[in-house]
Amino acid sequence: MKTAITEMFGIQHPIIQGGMHYVGFAEMAAAVSNAGGLGIITGLTQGTPEKLANEIARCKDMTDKPFGVNITLLPTLTPPDYPGLIAEIVKAGVPVVETAGRNPSQLLGPLQDAGIKVIHKCTSVRHSLKAQDIGCDAVSVDGFECGGHPGEDDIPNMILLPRAADELDIPFVSSGGMADGRSLVASLAMGAEGMNMGTRFIATKEAPVHDNVKAAIVAASELDTRLVMRPLRNTERVLTNDAVERLLVKEKELGDDLKFEDIIEEVAGVYPSIMMEGDMDKGAWSCGMVAGLINDVPTCQELIDRIMGEAEMLINDRLARFQAA
Repeated sequence: MKTAITEMFGIQHPIIQGGMHYVGFAEMAAAVSNAGGLGIITGLTQGTPEKLANEIARCKDMTDKPFGVNITLLPTLTPPDYPGLIAEIVKAGVPVVETAGRNPSQLLGPLQDAGIKVIHKCTSVRHSLKAQDIGCDAVSVDGFECGGHPGEDDIPNMILLPRAADELDIPFVSSGGMADGRSLVASLAMGAEGMNMGTRFIATKEAPVHDNVKAAIVAASELDTRLVMRPLRNTERVLTNDAVERLLVKEKELGDDLKFEDIIEEVAGVYPSIMMEGDMDKGAWSCGMVAGLINDVPTCQELIDRIMGEAEMLINDRLARFQAA
């Protein structure tokens, strides 16, 4: 299937693996890219330019297909070495960078000079238009269903994607709630040129996370996520567990007096214990409502082949029947 996104990124299928903390290692990115999608290494999980350079080199040993690096711009008193991370990406010849969080304009100059394509993750049409205006090549439009940070507007993809199609001139992909061929065909119908999957890719054989994490996603329904940190206007969708429910009680009891320090035990520094060690009640970790559509743990190749097969069947069979009628 050829779309503006497959042509832009030089990939076989219009499927992107989003950058995910303590998931987007070389093993994950290479498996997705080898299966015909676009795999993404999560830059801030590596932390330093030197570690990121090593991870990019590891990924190159595992695939000769295009892959990207995610760089998330966070509001923090001690920011990562963004110039150093970008320098290593440029030096390694990585063809795609996925940016997220704050306005990525500070990163664009050296990336554009190197011919690197930039896709920015946005949770609203206005932010997507800003990404277009500053020179991003594409955007990933992130609906309210998504795991991680859905923004504060609460607009689901059935509305957000057509609105993006109405306003944008650059290509965009859908993100949030994407799991299968139905997701892809629906996204294309609403104007997207492909889709981005996060939670769905965690539940794959190659995902370098503890089996407890994969089992939790498969066991979860669409009712098992919670929104945390909403009072701080830093909303995050996470899978419920004991720590999350404890966090929500704190938010309710403290109300307008809530500070980040009150919930730091449940949200800060918990990813290594969860993703690497499988301690599922350690704290809050990002998971989308799409968990309700995830019932197995295939390889990335099996998953992408299945998605593309389902999409072809839907387009050529089910939708064609309506047209014939």
